[in-house]
Amino acid sequence: QVQLVESGGGLVQAGGSLRLSCAASGSIHSIDAMAWYRQAPGKERELVANIITGGATNYHNSVKGRFTMSRDNVKNTAYLEMNSLKPEDTAVYNCAEKWEYSTWRYKYWGQGTEVTVSS
Repeated sequence: QVQLVESGGGLVQAGGSLRLSCAASGSIHSIDAMAWYRQAPGKERELVANIITGGATNYHNSVKGRFTMSRDNVKNTAYLEMNSLKPEDTAVYNCAEKWEYSTWRYKYWGQGTEVTVSS
């Protein structure tokens, strides 16, 4: 089993930056895919960024050029560097690990960390 714990959220002004961390423990493997999702009030959860085997990453159009996802395989920690934050980035951010094609979803999820961007 894998446990994921997010941290780094908070309240920032528009234009500011935050770095989210997702610490993994348990039977995690460096080859497992990981992702960051977010859910804003009244909206559906959406994929923010994900990283796959080999280190390739992709981003939602709304954060491309502003956010950077990375993974430290030694520390078993994923990061989401968020720059030039906008009020519309306000959401609860969750990390997820191990994409399963059999269920078409990630198997493990963190508890979430809240990001609030003031105007």
